[in-house]
Amino acid sequence: MSSTDRAIPVRKRPVEPAKERLPLPALLALSTAVFLTCLTEVLPAGLLPAMSADLGVSESATGQTVTVFALAIALTALPLTSATAPWPRRRLLLTAMAGFGLANTVTALSSSYPLTLAARAVAGVAAGLAWALLAGYARSLVPARLHGRAVAVALAGIPVALALGVPAGTYLGLTADWRTAFLAMTALTVVLLCWITLAVPDRPGRPAGARTPVARVLAIPGVLPVLAVTLLFVLAHTLCYTYLAPYLHHVGMGESTDRVLLVFGLASLLSIWLVGALIHRRLRALTLVASLLVAGAAALLAVPAHSAALVYAAAALWGLGWGGTPTLLQTAAGDAGDGAEEDGTGGGAAEATQAWLVTLWNVATAGGGLAGGLLLDGLGTGALPWSVLAFLVPALAVAAGARRHGFPVRARTAPDAGRP
Repeated sequence: MSSTDRAIPVRKRPVEPAKERLPLPALLALSTAVFLTCLTEVLPAGLLPAMSADLGVSESATGQTVTVFALAIALTALPLTSATAPWPRRRLLLTAMAGFGLANTVTALSSSYPLTLAARAVAGVAAGLAWALLAGYARSLVPARLHGRAVAVALAGIPVALALGVPAGTYLGLTADWRTAFLAMTALTVVLLCWITLAVPDRPGRPAGARTPVARVLAIPGVLPVLAVTLLFVLAHTLCYTYLAPYLHHVGMGESTDRVLLVFGLASLLSIWLVGALIHRRLRALTLVASLLVAGAAALLAVPAHSAALVYAAAALWGLGWGGTPTLLQTAAGDAGDGAEEDGTGGGAAEATQAWLVTLWNVATAGGGLAGGLLLDGLGTGALPWSVLAFLVPALAVAAGARRHGFPVRARTAPDAGRP
């Protein structure tokens, strides 16, 4: 048989499995829950003058509406998460968001400062319960290899709320009424409840004892540095951000609050994109750069020149530094917990570490609101930028020193972690 008669073997391409896709309708519903709860927490920051005038209290007292929201989360997130562990996940999320919407309605209709504080506390309890379950809920909706991306999508609501939601809420409050802004949160929550019911699959709860004891988590290498940086960084950010509106009034830019927050928000979106692209290779460097950028913004705000250009430049630097910080800190905490699980030293450690992060994040938010109010009353708005520097310097030192665990030179993060 000649060579021309020989059959030429055909090499068949291996059949590739169908590409698994993220359940985006469900994950975006979870992300919207994060967005609404995060936005509601900080919404008073852009509405302080109008809220304080309507409630008949000082701006520093009105700032405590942020403090009490965060304090409620810090005090209840861990015990409520443990107590509700056996609940089906969707029922728990719907209950938390319904309570959250009701509390926002009371806030919008209240003319009493004590009632407003009580409503904000209830909203904080509901938000903390939702935050504690959302990351695990997102992971339960996808196969293991997509866990990182699913969590990134679910938690994207945090920076988006700060980047776009706060400027939009501030604009709505300034053009209509601060009560309208809170009623809008209620309306969106009603839509979200329908969305969750239709698009988010239910998942069973788990035994209350399945979690790693929270005290044991602190002994995991790298956890304490991450939590310390979280506490200091969020404290520094919150004590100035909460009272940004009074600061802008002090420098003659009170009518520009929404525009300054918009610049902050746009820079935050850029930061989110950069962090998502580089976090798997540069978590440590990004954390250090973020600290330096926010410190630089605080230094510009401390300049007594009261220049609009400097204020806008500071807002841009602040957004670039802060926008990706939630992702950086959550990823560092998750890496530390995952490392313990891989070493066999802590089953469920990643989830317990995240619970600590949520708690300390809100301790810092509450502390920042309280400290900022005391500084505003005692020393005036000019002291706020300097206090940011006072907390960021030790945060930068801790992050720089955690070279082996916490913020290691070689990050553990998987290539897709942190990317939506």
